[in-house]
Order: sequence, then structure tokens, then C-alpha cells
Amino acid sequence: MTRAGRAGALSGIDPPTARVHHPPMLIFKIFRRSEWNAFRAAGATAGAPVDLADGFIHLSTAAQVTETAARHFATESDLVLVAVDGERLGADLRWEPSRGGQLFPHLYRALTIADVMWDKSLPLGATGHIFPEGHLFERQG
Repeated sequence: MTRAGRAGALSGIDPPTARVHHPPMLIFKIFRRSEWNAFRAAGATAGAPVDLADGFIHLSTAAQVTETAARHFATESDLVLVAVDGERLGADLRWEPSRGGQLFPHLYRALTIADVMWDKSLPLGATGHIFPEGHLFERQG
């Protein structure tokens, strides 16, 4: 046995493996204030009327949520942006083609308050909704 082989065999220690911490992948739901208030009071929601009709809760990624707001909530001013850790939703979260063939996150179960990472008001400004600066990619605790 070579000197290097003996050293490795004697040490019995595997080389350290790098552990990489990945921040949660935030995905978003836009609620009307009345829907958000009902969700908070109940502790869970099956979603807005469009979600109930489609059989799943429509969610968006950070890259998709501004267009979602512009297309589906263009004139609505009293909205709430809710962030959810997509990884915590497990197998009930499915990525399916939607607008323009993009894959969108769809949740096939009720969304619970425990799923919510944070919420922020989403007011309507002169040129569209005003998203919380810097928060689309942050986990807040």
C-alpha cells in the first residue's frame, strides 16, 4: 500500500462536503383586501373565485407577479401581496404551463396562514401597482 493510501485508510475520515444553503424560493399570491382578511380570520383559504373555479390556487414567481397584477388586477388598489416558501408546499405545488406557455406554480390544496412568509400592501400608483422594493426575493421572519 502506498503512503497516501495508508494515510487515507488509517484516518477513516471522509473529506468534508460543502453544504450550500439555498434561500427559499418565494412564490406569490395577490389577494384583494377582503379576501386577505377572510383568509386571516379563517386560517386557510381555497383561494379567490377564479381559484375555486379552476380547482387550484394560482400563484406567481417573482418574475411573473408584476404581469399578473397588471393583467388581473389592473384597476384594483386595495391589494395584498403574500409571499410563500414554495419548497414548503411540497407535492401539492405543481408547475404547469399557463400564460404564454410559461410554467406557473399552482397549489392543489388550501393555502394556510402557516404557509405565509410575509404580506405587504400592494397599492395602485399612477403607472401600475407599487411593489415592495427589494422584497420579491427576500425571506422575512
